[in-house]
Amino acid sequence: MNVRFGMNRKAALAVTALTALAVSTLSTASPAAAGGGHTTGDHWGVIARNTIGSPVAALRNGPFVPAGGNRQASRPPYGQGSLGIEVADHSTSLTPPSEKVDFGNEVDFAGDPVQGLKHVGFHVFQTGENIGYGGGGATGAKNMPNIRFEIDPNLTAAPTNHFSTLNWLPDASPVTDGWSPYLDATTTGSWWLTGAAGTTTGCNQATPCSFQQVKTKLNDGGPAATILTAAVGKGRDYMWIGAVDGLRINQNIYDFEADGVHRLRVR
Repeated sequence: MNVRFGMNRKAALAVTALTALAVSTLSTASPAAAGGGHTTGDHWGVIARNTIGSPVAALRNGPFVPAGGNRQASRPPYGQGSLGIEVADHSTSLTPPSEKVDFGNEVDFAGDPVQGLKHVGFHVFQTGENIGYGGGGATGAKNMPNIRFEIDPNLTAAPTNHFSTLNWLPDASPVTDGWSPYLDATTTGSWWLTGAAGTTTGCNQATPCSFQQVKTKLNDGGPAATILTAAVGKGRDYMWIGAVDGLRINQNIYDFEADGVHRLRVR
């Protein structure tokens, strides 16, 4: 099958001034960040082993809302770019037949403690079509991309298990056909763990937990749970075509731009 994912390497954009301008005009729902930004794209990209089918995860300009649309949600929250994501549903011969993609960093977060996660979230460009792809109504509105941390759970109740994926399932975006405000993963949505860690803690896909609950259940008296990788992803479930920007992990906001990933420090 053809592979269509990757970074868009068009001509470099002069994004520093635009980033500073965008930060100065953020809504109050967004965390304040210092202007400029340090390019940290060397360790960011599609995580090949976590990608199924022929999805798209590409750094791009926009998306922008057409004239006459929601002006407050009309442009990416930082700079003028974002991470565009496209996954299909019934597109592979596997079970389930849907696609999956993770765009993340397999280096810079390795060894960080899960208990040290204090601030996590992002902005999303959601469309009415995506809601329909997810079945419409309340369920379809939750057809959203995810934040995923691969971790070593280090649970005393499951001492031989040293791998799980900690997934954030966002609530529905408050904005359709435009950019959302900052969606705080520590206070909204739900979290669940894959594999034995999900079974042991009870925070699995069928019975997800709050952010504080999953952290408490991972802190069961043994060695501290540690992060292996961090990513934004989608799948395997419904078709989704949209974008993410301003991924926040603790004191850093990762601004996705067409020329790379820029790290902004939260004031």
